[in-house]
Amino acid sequence: MNRWLKISLVTVTGLLVIAAASLYFYYKSIGIIPSHDYETEPPHLPDFARPAVLIFNKTNGFIHKDALPVADRVFSELAEEAGWDTFITNNAAVHNPEVLHKFGLVVWNNVSGDVLTEKQRESFRRWLEAGGGWVGVHGSGGDTSYQWNWYVDTLIGAQFVGHTMDPQFQDASLLVTDPGVSISSHLPAPWRVPSEEWYAFASNPREKGYEILMTIDKDSYVTRGAITSGWMEGWTDRMEGEHPLVWRHRVDEGRVFYSAIGHRPETYQLPEYRQLLSKAMRWAMGDAD
Repeated sequence: MNRWLKISLVTVTGLLVIAAASLYFYYKSIGIIPSHDYETEPPHLPDFARPAVLIFNKTNGFIHKDALPVADRVFSELAEEAGWDTFITNNAAVHNPEVLHKFGLVVWNNVSGDVLTEKQRESFRRWLEAGGGWVGVHGSGGDTSYQWNWYVDTLIGAQFVGHTMDPQFQDASLLVTDPGVSISSHLPAPWRVPSEEWYAFASNPREKGYEILMTIDKDSYVTRGAITSGWMEGWTDRMEGEHPLVWRHRVDEGRVFYSAIGHRPETYQLPEYRQLLSKAMRWAMGDAD
């Protein structure tokens, strides 16, 4: 083989390897390629003088890198306004009985992927059923491949199946299902939310008796329907009938609130959303009806 041809082949092969490696590490860095990192030793916690909120932000799946720090800050501010202490961590080992009993409320901020060991899952479930409160936002219910059936079927109550893609971020109108419910009574009708990513789910949690607080007006934004090819094959951004985005329910003695809103950091700074999250935290903590 011609010497220069050999050199060219080696060069091209090297460039392809570098390109593939770069693509792999890029996808890994944003969570498209999931991680399987688990912690077993919890961090040191301070002694809390006031009721305390655990803000958990671990990502073994997609990383909402812009929204995470902003949402952490907003949840901390809302907790302070309520007179509560906070502890922020991505260490999943806090989900053990000794640590969880220090908190009245756990917030999952865009948690993604499979993050808890079997033992941690059981500890969290028992803590919640015994009267704990849980608030989850956006990515905490936005994974197509959960490994924990109870989390999907009971805690969230619906399997995520996709989000808007064409375009991904759109203005849309959200509808309050019952203006008489305190947690959402401050919102306008409709509430126009700018430039967000809108989730779809395989089923409506209302079918399980969960209280739907807000739905999306299907005529207020553009959907493309089912994706039939590529790495997102099987995804869809549409739902038949009512399309819920915010709901709450009880798990035995525990209180659960989930909002599918919150991909972009700007959303957490909207006064209407801050107030909704504040009310949700107070309700889940047991301080409000």
